[in-house]
Amino acid sequence: LRVLDGLVFLFCASSGVQPQSETNWRLADGYKVPRIAFVNKMDRMGANFFETINQMRDVLGANAVALQVPIGAEDDFKGVVDLITNEAIIWNENDMGMTYEVVPIPEDLQDEVDERRGELLEAVAEHDETETLLDKYFEDPDSITVEEIREVVRKAVCNLTIIPVMCGSAFKNKGVQAVLDAVCAYLPSPLDVDAVTGTNPDTEEEETRPADFNAPFSALAFK
Repeated sequence: LRVLDGLVFLFCASSGVQPQSETNWRLADGYKVPRIAFVNKMDRMGANFFETINQMRDVLGANAVALQVPIGAEDDFKGVVDLITNEAIIWNENDMGMTYEVVPIPEDLQDEVDERRGELLEAVAEHDETETLLDKYFEDPDSITVEEIREVVRKAVCNLTIIPVMCGSAFKNKGVQAVLDAVCAYLPSPLDVDAVTGTNPDTEEEETRPADFNAPFSALAFK
C-alpha cells in the first residue's frame, strides 16, 4: 500500500466486511491511499449490495456512496443502474459480459433508484468545495450535470472524503469495465499526489520530491 497512488478495494457481496478487510482498510487509511470499492460476487447466494455498504459505514467508518443500483441478485443478477447517468445497463450473457445494452430503468427499481440517486447528489453537493452544487441541489437536484458529479467525486476520492462503491461479478466479467472507467475517472494520477518525503542517503537530510520531470530523480525500491 505504501507505493500505491490509488486502489480498488474488493468486498464479497455475501460475506460483507471481513476481518482481513478491516485490517487492510486501516492500513490504507494509515498510508492515506485514495480508493474506490467494488462489491464482487453479486451472483453468489446471499449477495446484498446495500448491506455491504452499510457494513462499510458501520465497521470501517467509511463514507461509502453507491454509484450503482444492482438489477437482480444471486442467479438473477444481470445488470446495474448507473446513478450518475441515470441509465440502466444489462450485460449480454452470450459473450460473458463483454458487451451490454442500455435499457429503461426497471419500474420495480425506480423508487430505490430515486432514493439512492438522491443520496449521491446530496453527498456530491456537500463535498463541492465551491458550494455551487449545494445551491443547485436545493433549487433543483436534477440540474446537477454528469460532469459536475464526476468532478466532485474525483476530488472527494483524492481527499479521502468519499468512497464510491460499485458492484458486479468479476468471474463473469460483469461490472469490470465500469470499474476500469472509474479508476481513470476518480483515482489520482501521480500529479494529484502530494510530494514524497524521504532521507537523502548522501547528506542524511530530509528532502521532498514532487511528481515533476524536472525534479531530481528518486525511486522507492520495494518487494
